[in-house]
Amino acid sequence: MEITFNLDHLLKEVIHISKEVGEFIRKEAENFDRSLTEYKGVSNMVSYVDKEAERRIVHHLTELLPQAGVIAEEGTGKRKVGGLNWIVDPLDGTTNFIHGLPIFCTSIALVQDETPLLGVVYEVNLKECFYATKGGGAWLNGKRIQVSPVNQLADSLIATGFPYSHLDRMPEYMKLLTDFIYKSHGFRRIGSAAVDLAYVACGRFEAFYEHNLNAWDVAAGALIVTEAGGQVSNFRNEQDYMFSGQILASGHIHAEMLEVLAPYFNK
Repeated sequence: MEITFNLDHLLKEVIHISKEVGEFIRKEAENFDRSLTEYKGVSNMVSYVDKEAERRIVHHLTELLPQAGVIAEEGTGKRKVGGLNWIVDPLDGTTNFIHGLPIFCTSIALVQDETPLLGVVYEVNLKECFYATKGGGAWLNGKRIQVSPVNQLADSLIATGFPYSHLDRMPEYMKLLTDFIYKSHGFRRIGSAAVDLAYVACGRFEAFYEHNLNAWDVAAGALIVTEAGGQVSNFRNEQDYMFSGQILASGHIHAEMLEVLAPYFNK
């Protein structure tokens, strides 16, 4: 399918949508009532804020590019098999939001099949907008960003997240975590995969990995990392990260990260 739209124009509009919806989320956070929380799983929560934010985002995106389908966390819109799809996480970091921890974001990507064309991650409370288009570099609030120049795991700060399901693998995951703690500067678990990826892109983290994620968690952030000079793959160093549930993103320590991950996930 030939691309017949202007990515720069789309990017400008998606940034505007992200900020507008981000302001709605920020205002709702000020007086959020935790009793209104719903549960999709034992520790997988959702709120009316997620749902309303997604409704607003999808409405605007559908008007902006009617020919594209939508893959959204709360099920708004319809996925298009093959071709263009928006991939939307309206509120990545819902658990943080519900508990009043100010680390959460909106994440919007446009993909052609599984190739990301555009990605925007808007960190709501810091008002930091990370964005990229394919071949256009990565940016934070108008300033070009690059991944960290650190090239050794021993000198690196690593981020991860813990899965909401498949908890039978948690003992193994914790052993891996311990392994990385001994081999790095330290670890952070901030509760938003999209923010983690954005922080890899701008050099705050040297690497991020997580198991059992969805496309809406990673699509935008992964493009921002690669456009910032980083690498993104699954745990076998393959490009099937968007829908495989595994992602590793790093600056210059990808090989070392894969070496540590291999005994735990590549059996």
